[in-house]
Amino acid sequence: MQVIPVIDIRNGVAVRAIAGQRETYAPLVTPLAATSDPLDVARGLMSLHPFAALYVADLDAIERRGDNRAAVATIARAIAPARLWIDAGFTRDDAATGAAGETIDHVFGSETLAVLTTTDAMRNDPRAIFSLDFSGSGFLGDPRLYPDAALWPDRLIVMTLARVGAKQGPDLARFREITARAGDRRVYAAGGVRGLDDLLMLKQAGAAGALVATALHEGRLTAADFDALARQ
Repeated sequence: MQVIPVIDIRNGVAVRAIAGQRETYAPLVTPLAATSDPLDVARGLMSLHPFAALYVADLDAIERRGDNRAAVATIARAIAPARLWIDAGFTRDDAATGAAGETIDHVFGSETLAVLTTTDAMRNDPRAIFSLDFSGSGFLGDPRLYPDAALWPDRLIVMTLARVGAKQGPDLARFREITARAGDRRVYAAGGVRGLDDLLMLKQAGAAGALVATALHEGRLTAADFDALARQ
């Protein structure tokens, strides 16, 4: 099972995400980095464990308020050969131009992706990952994207924004429901992971991996935990 650290970037700095309430996100303070500069945070995370991938959410691009492409490119170079999963509000034709590179994968978030362009966009991008995004009130995005698994690529993220940074545990019921419809696709969980026990529950539920942030910065997931996870 793969653990994928998350870095949220807003206005050029790494921020601490809590429950998807982006307007309240403050600069990240973490023992893993001396500053909230995204590159410092990425290096701090990679010093904790040789992660195979990092996930970066460019919140400015997602909200159509600019972008952080330069920071994303710098992180991608710094962590290579580890892969960078980038969510930058991609739509049908902007993934390749928005984030190009041999070690960069494109996350298409349902909250910003239009259904009429979904199939072509993700089929034409061999590095596509589809994030099924949920708020506290339900699915975010065109409602046709959720029930029709034929639109989904080979890799999926089940993103429960209301649980991000909220220390409530993963949304196992939703994860299991989507996994049951996903066939042989790889499904990753995002939101709510508090520590090793949650990772083990997700692994038992069939997760290919989990996206994690707060538990890493608060020291509730350590190098020893990753070794234990690998042994299970």
